[in-house]
Amino acid sequence: MSVEPIVSIRDLTKVIGKKTIIDHLSFDVYPGEVFGFLGPNGAGKTTTIRMMVGLMDMTEGEVLIDGSSIKTNFEDAIVKVGAIVENPEMYKFLTGYQNLVHYSRMMKGITKERIQEVIKLVGLEGRIKEKVKGYSLGMRQRLGLAQALLHRPKLLILDEPTNGLDPAGIREIRQYLRTLAREENVAVIVSSHLLSEIELMCDRIGIIQKGKIVDVQRVNDFIQNDTAIMVAFEIDPLESAVKAIKEAFPTHEIDPSDRKLIMKMEHEMIPEVTALLVEKGIRIYSIQSSVKTLEDVFLEVTGGEQVV
Repeated sequence: MSVEPIVSIRDLTKVIGKKTIIDHLSFDVYPGEVFGFLGPNGAGKTTTIRMMVGLMDMTEGEVLIDGSSIKTNFEDAIVKVGAIVENPEMYKFLTGYQNLVHYSRMMKGITKERIQEVIKLVGLEGRIKEKVKGYSLGMRQRLGLAQALLHRPKLLILDEPTNGLDPAGIREIRQYLRTLAREENVAVIVSSHLLSEIELMCDRIGIIQKGKIVDVQRVNDFIQNDTAIMVAFEIDPLESAVKAIKEAFPTHEIDPSDRKLIMKMEHEMIPEVTALLVEKGIRIYSIQSSVKTLEDVFLEVTGGEQVV
């Protein structure tokens, strides 16, 4: 990318005792993009985020936020950050608007016009004068987003922003994050265990495993790097099909189970395999193909470890 990154992490390292928790981590996040930060349980996501915002000392390395160092120029760096960790806490006996006014008093230069801007940005115009105790979880998340955006941060960090939401609420948060990244030109870092949502929400993702970044790519590139697809043939007899496939395509892996033969192949191979099965007198009841999802790629990269 030609633009300067909002977040630049270089050789970030955390050692506790004799154990290296984070091992020379390096990546950038740019304005206007939503960056997914993924990893199995215990990979170091939370530790990395805590060091990024100064809640934990780093052993080595550097974190620059819009050019300001978290280590040597903390106040200038942290004022450019907004963050939500899981469900934001609000004063439930106050209205949404009163909550935002209260938070605005903690920071300099936030006008009533800016409060109205963020209310509109997160789509709460119709409910902002109601008490927060009557808000749904999705509305509270949007109010939390508004609060985090009041001071015009360059970076927004969200840890499990869709936690506890129903599908409609998850879709809303996804749409608002995409909108604010585009309209406010904010760099957004999202940590989530919902890989299907990360796939829809993010421009790029970085995968951390055992304290190291193992891959950073655009979401589409992650998924499309492998052009092979999984094809399931519902057939009978299964044993004859397995024998024929192994003889004709000895290097291809196949997975026979319960009248189905599942095979990884290029899309162009489907007619060839189908013709072979017909030639061998094998009855074909259905053919189903599926492309890889982000979850499939994640499990391959991490050796089958689940994201948490």
